[in-house]
Amino acid sequence: MSIKSSNIGYPRIGENREWKKILELFWSNEISEEQFYSEMEQIRLSHLRKQKEKGIDLIPIGDFSYYDQVLDTAAMFGLIPERFKTGETKISLKTYFEIARGSSGKIASEMTKWFNTNYHYIVPELKDAKPTLLENRLLNLYLEAKNKLGIHGKPVILGPITLLSLSKGFDEQERAELLNSLITLYIEVFKQLKEAGAEWIQIDEPILVKNLEKEIINELKEVYTAFQGGVPDVKFILQTYFESIEFYEEITQLPVQGIGLDFVHDEGVNFENIKKYGFPNDKVLFAGVVDGRNIWKSSLTEKASLLKELTSFVDENQLIVQPSCSLLHVPVTVKSEQQLDTQIKDALAFADEKLEEIVYLTKFANDELGVAELESYDLAVHSLKNSAHRNVQIVHDAMKNTKNDSSSRIDSKIRKELQAEQFQLPILPTTTIGSFPQTKEVRKQRLKWRKGELSAAKYEQYIQSEIKKWIDIQEELGLDVLVHGEFERTDMVEFFGEKLEGVAITKFGWVQSYGSRCVKPPVIFGDVYAIENMTVKETVYAQSLTKKPVKGMLTGPVTIINWSFVRDDISRTDVLNHVALAIRAEVKALEASGIKMIQVDEAALREGLPLKEEKTENYLNAAVYAFKLATSSVEDNTQIHTHMCYSNFDDIIHAIDELDADVISIETSRSHGELIASFEQHHYNKGIGLGVYDIHSPRVPTIDELSQNIKRALEVLDYHAFWVNPDCGLKTRGEAETIAALKVMVEAALNYREKLHTVETV
Repeated sequence: MSIKSSNIGYPRIGENREWKKILELFWSNEISEEQFYSEMEQIRLSHLRKQKEKGIDLIPIGDFSYYDQVLDTAAMFGLIPERFKTGETKISLKTYFEIARGSSGKIASEMTKWFNTNYHYIVPELKDAKPTLLENRLLNLYLEAKNKLGIHGKPVILGPITLLSLSKGFDEQERAELLNSLITLYIEVFKQLKEAGAEWIQIDEPILVKNLEKEIINELKEVYTAFQGGVPDVKFILQTYFESIEFYEEITQLPVQGIGLDFVHDEGVNFENIKKYGFPNDKVLFAGVVDGRNIWKSSLTEKASLLKELTSFVDENQLIVQPSCSLLHVPVTVKSEQQLDTQIKDALAFADEKLEEIVYLTKFANDELGVAELESYDLAVHSLKNSAHRNVQIVHDAMKNTKNDSSSRIDSKIRKELQAEQFQLPILPTTTIGSFPQTKEVRKQRLKWRKGELSAAKYEQYIQSEIKKWIDIQEELGLDVLVHGEFERTDMVEFFGEKLEGVAITKFGWVQSYGSRCVKPPVIFGDVYAIENMTVKETVYAQSLTKKPVKGMLTGPVTIINWSFVRDDISRTDVLNHVALAIRAEVKALEASGIKMIQVDEAALREGLPLKEEKTENYLNAAVYAFKLATSSVEDNTQIHTHMCYSNFDDIIHAIDELDADVISIETSRSHGELIASFEQHHYNKGIGLGVYDIHSPRVPTIDELSQNIKRALEVLDYHAFWVNPDCGLKTRGEAETIAALKVMVEAALNYREKLHTVETV
């Protein structure tokens, strides 16, 4: 038996984002449901066909989704929130998308980050849930690949332990009951797959890389013993990724035939455990040796050396080569990036190229490829590593100088008094997070400018007209603190990536973030620094149109790092501080131009938390230092704002405080105010806005909903510190719904303001 190759998952979106286009055409009622299914099938089959042509032996089936794989699993087992139930025996496409996106009168399910990636999943709501197998989607997809392409694929499903761990709305007793029900349903799915001819089934349990309680291991034993007993002739792969697994000895003794381990992001722990405890001789090791989360070429000589070392502990017949995780987290192919600097492009590997790396390594391990071929492949990696891009003296000098920087400001109470005098804002001041709708016309004008069909002067004139339009709208709505709208920006990270040295922007390097929302993470390939102002012109113009304060809008260093593909030849902390120094220069330039409110968004601070608790402190210390390095140079009466996404801040509330921002806004609406509980336990004495409505849904909130959200927040927060704002930027929303929602928000704030004035006067 020779060593084989495998893939864990493939990007859904297509080389030209065909998947996104079909979704949005369907949502806008421009194509029928029948057309939708037909087009999606063609995309899905093309992805399978490509993997087969690349030479992958075990091709994943079921990783393709219309929205999210967690939602797919919940929907398959009938785990539908009560408000979306219609009595249908099979979940309709309409209901499926309503759960994810909301609809009139129905709030969408909570959406949050998939572990520490920038992919979002829909959180299953299991209150009073009664699991039932509505449809075996895996069977349908397996048969489709088998009958139409002759591919006997590897069905992929999210495991029950991870599914429950990522869900909400049940207690421990209910968890046990849900697990028992799910075990029966999973077994039924597996039986049907076995009868259809499936040999291997991949069960994703990434929760096993987090710090676990011993009870989880007991659940694992119960689940996988039941699986093996229920479907004895199927080979199960227990697949993990993103880190090293906990309880190595217990997990590797589970009754499964394959174990998938990440040998890229585990910091060597998985391999050390193999050396220390061995690897069972009755199991296959699915070795994740190619980085599935970053876009740099592998050093194939180093990877081949790792595989060879593994064979000292694992028999060759027990080894299968694969990426460290699903390739969902990287773009599709490098081949389209014709505009990139050759030295940079040659060092990149997207999903298709990573499949080729897996095949190269598999062939080498089977003596079908020589060392010379691997060394030739590695030349591009060494070329970039030794280039001038990574040896910029001014950056290295600036880094040395930061050692003498205290990165601190005077006490926040003193600043608060100075800023109150500076801005003269009412209580419960209203504002937005930064961006306004990027209409088709905005995108059209930007594209014409990029193609040279519109002069820089004409484009600037157009951007200014949009800024003026929305300054006027904000004035008319009665917002207290305004923003310029960010019409010149494609993406909150990409925009800065285009203007910073040491950062490249791809043309087709899209990855899925949530739903049809795709982003192009910048590629940080060298030492990062700024050579000119990035945001001053538009912000100063906006401020010239109004007497109300206009916030300067910047993206923070932690978010730029977490939403970029980062060079891997130096520590992330060093890259983080490179970026912080570049943002610091822009903060100074805004302040020097008369902008006294500056928002430095750290939307991705929490999502970058390590999956292991013991690594959290170092990460947060580095994040806080970088933010303060970027913001602490301002005058005392300049107000620093920041914004963060998503709930569950209990474990980092101290770090939020240590950022020392004057005002922080946090996205909370989809978690229905659960974040507020964090502030019942932790006193927070700076300005804070807990997003009062969900911008990810097209529905316009009611005044009662917003009033309740404000009321709940003011039960635990000082109203003198509370700001009223949406929970995130409004870039993806339509103009009419944005104006309608903000009108309701301002009205709710004014109503509460009047109530508070009455209380104060009494």
